[in-house]
Order: sequence, then structure tokens, then C-alpha cells
Amino acid sequence: MMHQLPFAPNTPWLAPLAGFSDLPFRLLCRELGAAVTVTEMISARGLVYDSRNTQPILATDSADSPLVAQLFGSEPKFMGQATDMLLARGFTWFDLNCGCSVPKVVKTGSGAALMKDPDLLLAVAKAMVERASPFRVGVKMRLGWNPSGENYLEVAKALEQAGVGWLTLHPRYAQQGFSGQADWAAVARLRQSVSIPVLASGDLFTAEDAVRCLQETGASGVMFARGALRDPAVFMRLQAALNGGQASVPSLAWIIRRHVQLIHEHGLPSRELLKMRTIVPRYVRHIDGCKELRQRLVMCSSWEELEHIVRDIERIEACPLV
Repeated sequence: MMHQLPFAPNTPWLAPLAGFSDLPFRLLCRELGAAVTVTEMISARGLVYDSRNTQPILATDSADSPLVAQLFGSEPKFMGQATDMLLARGFTWFDLNCGCSVPKVVKTGSGAALMKDPDLLLAVAKAMVERASPFRVGVKMRLGWNPSGENYLEVAKALEQAGVGWLTLHPRYAQQGFSGQADWAAVARLRQSVSIPVLASGDLFTAEDAVRCLQETGASGVMFARGALRDPAVFMRLQAALNGGQASVPSLAWIIRRHVQLIHEHGLPSRELLKMRTIVPRYVRHIDGCKELRQRLVMCSSWEELEHIVRDIERIEACPLV
């Protein structure tokens, strides 16, 4: 029997993060308290046609569990075929992306564009549920395409009837992108409207944000996105906050070194230094001298140079500036 996915305030999820939630980062977040992780978006068409860009996204490991594979697309036929292919590779949990508002995704009718066509959205979800079996597919969604097209409650009820197992709501309209403020009250309304688990997403930058969100919405759990990119230890911080205590979090230097180690063990070191030049500056934004450190990081040209910067971060952590 396959294990059920955990839905609880103290079992936070890592969101699908295009370009970031690869295997090394997922493993790092798991070690720092993430209960479930989700792959980067996988193009159903790309998978069916064996796109070289799709294959690296599928990399996983025995420690990378439970893992949800997120698919995007707008054609039921390809979504069904892609689900079959992932099942054959050992994936057992799936998510349909109806939340991405990036132009190159929505112009194909995929991602958040599906919110404009509920019938098509439902057909795509059913194609996945029929292959994976009921309750093994979730849907990550928005409030609607825009305020005049708000339809998340109607869509959610139809998805529940179709056998979808859980919903994740990013409570913004697709046309907002990430601007404005997430409407957590909408999460509460969704939670009251369906009987399946509802995960909250959006504006969860810290553990304190997540605690407030859980209290205000009654959500089944939370999914960290940008909050995890800023602080991969946000998962254990949330778990400690819910228990009324302080998390015993590894040092920032340890987190960066561990991320590097996981890249060398499970990633593509020759290509992923550029990614670290993008992500590590997010990690250091709160420490003394962060401006200079970030400038050095974005210009870093070797793993050895990155280690020199980490040693400086270690010294700052040991003796912060007054």
C-alpha cells in the first residue's frame, strides 16, 4: 500500500519552483523540515516528445519522498499520456498547474490560462485522475484570470467531484502575477467550500507568516515558495513556532555548503554554479554586509571562489558587526 500524503500545519510542503526546485534543492529542504516536495513544472508535450529539457527535471532519489510531479499543459490527450509515462517511471503523486502566470506558459492555454476555460481545466484534470486513480492528483490554482472572472470556488467543487485529492490556492488573480497582496480570506472560503485538503500558498515569506495564515484560514497546511528560496530552513522554523519554541537551525554557512555538496552528489556541477549565483544572494540578504556579499556572489566564477565567500559568511555569523 502506498503512503498517504501528509496534510497538516506541521508538515509544510515545498512548492514547484521553475529553475530552482531541482533534486539537490529538494533534498536540502527535506533535511531542513520539508515534509513533501514538488518537482519543477514538467511540460506534458515535452515529456511525450522526449524533450531533452524535460528529462533532468525528473531526476529523483530514494530520499526524495514523498514527491509530487507537477505537469502543465492544456491538452487532455497529452496530459493523460504524460501521467502514464510518469507512472511507468515510479511516480505516484501528481499536480496539475493552473497557477503559473508566466506569458510563455499562458499563451499556450496552460497554467493559469486554464482558469479562463473551466471545462477544459476539468477535462485535463480528469485525464490525469483516470490514469493516476482518484485522490492521487492535486491542482494548484489561482482565484481566476481576473476579478471579473473569479471562479475558484466553482472550479474547486467541480474538481473535487472529479476525484482530485487536494487543492493548493495561490490567492491572487492570474493577471496580478505576484503583485499586490495574497488574499488569505479566499483560502478560508475555499476551505469551507470543499471537503478535500486545501494548502495555502502566497506571501509565506517566514514561519511567522505561515502561522498567521494557518490561524486565519484554517488551511490544511502551507506550501512555501519564495519563503523557501530566501530561507530553506523555514520549514523547521514553522514546526518549532507551532510548538511554541525556537528552531535549532543550522548556520547559513552550513546550509550553503550542504547545498553545494548535494549539487555535486546529485546535480550537474558544471552547469549549476550559475544557479547558485542566483540563489545564494537570496540566502544572505539579512546578514551584515549583505550588499558586498551579494555583489561578490553574482560575480563568482568557481566553486573555490564560492567557498571563500562562505568562509567570510561564517566569520560574520560567528562575530556579527555591531
